[in-house]
Amino acid sequence: MEPALQQDHFSSELFPELRVPASAAVPRTRARKAAAKPAPQPPAPAPAAPVAPALAAPVAAPTGDMEALATTLAAHPDYRVLRRLQPRLEWPTTAGAKTLQLLVLDTETTGLDQARDRIIELAMLRFAWNPATGLPEGPVAVFDQLEDPGFPIPEDAKRITGISDADVAGQRLDEARVAEFLQGVDLVIAHNAGFDRPFAERRIPGFATLNWGCSFADLDWKLLEEGSAKLESLALSLGLFYDAHRAETDCHALLRVLLEPRSQVGGANGLSLLVQKAQGPSYRLQATGAPFEAKDVLKARNYRWNAEQKVWGTTVGGEETLAQECRWLRDEVYRSRAASVRVEEMDALVKYSQRSGRERWVRLAELGA
Repeated sequence: MEPALQQDHFSSELFPELRVPASAAVPRTRARKAAAKPAPQPPAPAPAAPVAPALAAPVAAPTGDMEALATTLAAHPDYRVLRRLQPRLEWPTTAGAKTLQLLVLDTETTGLDQARDRIIELAMLRFAWNPATGLPEGPVAVFDQLEDPGFPIPEDAKRITGISDADVAGQRLDEARVAEFLQGVDLVIAHNAGFDRPFAERRIPGFATLNWGCSFADLDWKLLEEGSAKLESLALSLGLFYDAHRAETDCHALLRVLLEPRSQVGGANGLSLLVQKAQGPSYRLQATGAPFEAKDVLKARNYRWNAEQKVWGTTVGGEETLAQECRWLRDEVYRSRAASVRVEEMDALVKYSQRSGRERWVRLAELGA
């Protein structure tokens, strides 16, 4: 048995929560009073454990008051309010307006390998778009269907998309309805067209006959003062959240992000910028035979290393931009070396596909100042 704990007068006053056993020594007294022994003191009772105050149950505000509460909270500098994205399927029409037929597309797949993996969900939004206003006109048609890939969906794809084998069992895309959606489309837009287009073309060859644009790569999101080009981040910057990684929801989110006016470009929205970009060619430029010591300079200028072709490359838009980039290569990379660079001209029909554009070579020494 452990010896009895000793607690003096001072510790019991300062720390009353310390338990004093029955056999504890009595408080010490002065020596001259030692003869008069006081009766043993009973042990101090243990204090009751502190009880946390009960939290008041939250009071649900009437539905009609939620927006008012959100508006009030958003006005405070210490708070930011996020609202759930509400898809819009109907827009005002303008009499006599000349419109383009646009298609916003997203796919969910079993993986990243375009040769091996398969589409398990295809979603599209089709609408008339007015170049004068930058906005849709009339109804937004929605297509969203699942498809059985013919083999079990990998666990990573299940986790990311939330689509299970049971969801796709026996499902198949309605190719006739897809063809109806593609009829007369002027431009297909995806947020990562370099990923979505090869999958879409392999499954539905009709996609290869259409012009494509990429809202991820074709827009300068840094110029638009966005910290990230990820779709969820772009939506969050507008105060919106949504259930990501399902194709139809991602399409609605992308359309909403692209319709936001941007003060950095005079109030134009991303959709207008994309359509304008798709009307001209872009150029895949390869710095063939670039000296090894120039790798850091090239990387800093956003050139990417193609390990298969062993060459640094980038993509630029417009003839003037191409000429400027070639002069930069001449002056900053090759310098006094005689060199020619490979240029592949791509229009919206081949851009982001796995097909090649028109190739030519540019001799840097022949460029003007």
